[in-house]
Amino acid sequence: MQKLIAIANVIAWSGFWAFGYLALTARAEQSAQMVIAAILAAIGGGLGILAYLKLVRHAENTGYARPANRAQKREDDGDISGEVL
Repeated sequence: MQKLIAIANVIAWSGFWAFGYLALTARAEQSAQMVIAAILAAIGGGLGILAYLKLVRHAENTGYARPANRAQKREDDGDISGEVL
């Protein structure tokens, strides 16, 4: 499943860069092409970010990457301590 998400990540970022380039280089009189390319670039960027975050979370959960340095919430008083997970 992670390989599928990685492939989707690459395709999404490729779409972001390709359609972003088309949106930036479209002529002023081709506003419809510019808007459609910008929307597709935004969708590609959003999907790329989501896929990347899923891959990072999977890498942390499996031990491939060190977990992020996050504060841990205490059970007794609801305060946040500086302890590392």
